Amino acid sequence: MRSFHLAIALLVAAPAFAHAAVPDYNGPQRERAVSGAATAVFAGGCFWGVDAVFKHVNGVSEVVSGYAGGSAATAHYPIVSTATTGHAESVKITYDPTRISYADLLKIFFSVAHDPTQLNRQGPDVGPQYRSAIFYVDEQQKEIAQQYIDQLNKAKVFAKPIVTQVSVLEKFYPAEDYHQNYLALHPTQPYIVYNDLPKVAQLKKEFPSWYR
Repeated sequence: MRSFHLAIALLVAAPAFAHAAVPDYNGPQRERAVSGAATAVFAGGCFWGVDAVFKHVNGVSEVVSGYAGGSAATAHYPIVSTATTGHAESVKITYDPTRISYADLLKIFFSVAHDPTQLNRQGPDVGPQYRSAIFYVDEQQKEIAQQYIDQLNKAKVFAKPIVTQVSVLEKFYPAEDYHQNYLALHPTQPYIVYNDLPKVAQLKKEFPSWYR
């Protein structure tokens, strides 16, 4: 439960993680910049921080915190927190591909939203519900995600291999209302101050043209 982790948040290493600059995606499969809204679903630890990062990205119109990887019956925070449901805390991102591409969203995901080398955890949060995962909505997203991970691993951008899962999105279930837009509503909470505000600051520093 996150209430327990609030007590130990200040005892763990800082959330920033060292890595070389994440290069642009250079794979053969590029997203077609068609008009209209598109969807991306990412999991990178506690959804509060991932949600906050992508809410500050130009071209993103909506971010919803929720659950992916399990069933509707178990898509509830107290049950997901048991680490037995198959769900990962995730965010559903609605974006305009004429303004920002899926590969660009992945670059932000790998660069500042989380540490993709941590297996079944992020910072103080431990368990498979905090795993790193990309839930693709079509074959194009699957190919881009897999090729990008291969590219970053071969370039040794991170000191350890990327452990991000690439899985088909069966269904996304929005989380409870009190989890939505959590950082903006609780900016002084110790967990947020220590673990998530630095991610938003890093987004602004590394990608000023994408920050809003």
